Amino acid sequence: MNKLTSTFSLAAIFIGLSWVVGCSQNEKEIKVITFETTLGPIVIELFEEEAPVTSKNFLEYAESGFFNGTLFHRVIPGFVIQGGGMESGMVNKEGNPPIMNEANNGVKNLKWSLSMARTNDPHSASSQFFINLVNNVSLDHTEETIQGWGYAVFGEVVDGFETVEAIASAATGSSGFHQDVPLEEISIIDTKVTTE
Repeated sequence: MNKLTSTFSLAAIFIGLSWVVGCSQNEKEIKVITFETTLGPIVIELFEEEAPVTSKNFLEYAESGFFNGTLFHRVIPGFVIQGGGMESGMVNKEGNPPIMNEANNGVKNLKWSLSMARTNDPHSASSQFFINLVNNVSLDHTEETIQGWGYAVFGEVVDGFETVEAIASAATGSSGFHQDVPLEEISIIDTKVTTE
C-alpha cells in the first residue's frame, strides 16, 4: 500500500466513524409512558422537543408515581377523557406548582393527542391531563390572550386505543359539583416510564 492510498484509507475510516457518531447523537430518544388502568393499558409518547416544559412536568409526576391511584374523573364522549388529579371518592390530589402554557407550540388538539387541563388561567396547568377523543380545534391556541391561549398538546396515545374507547364509553353522572364522572371508578393502577 503506498502512502497516498494509506492516507485515503485513514480519511475514509475517519469520515465513517464521524458519520456513526453523528448519527447516534442525532437519534432522538422518545419517552414512553404506560398507564396500567383498571380497564387496560394506555401507552403514550411525549413530544419533548415541541413541549419541553410540559413534558418535563409530566415525566416528574409519572416517575414519582403520583398518577398511581388517580382517577379518570371526567368523561365526555365525542370530546375528551380527563384524569391525573383526583383520587378515589373524587378527592383532589394536590400537585406541583403550575407551569407555563406551551399551547403556542403549533401542535394541534387532534384525536388521540394528550393535552394539559387547566382553569380559566392559561398558565394554571399542574397534574391534570386529557386525551382528545376527536379533533378538538376549539382547544387549539389562536392568540396569547385569556380566550385564545388554548390547551398545550405534549404527547399522543400510540397504543391502548381500545382502553381509551372503553373509558370514553363509561356511564357517567354527578359527584358533588363535578359533572361527567364515571359511575364506577376508573383508575390508574401503575405507571411505567421507558425510552425508545
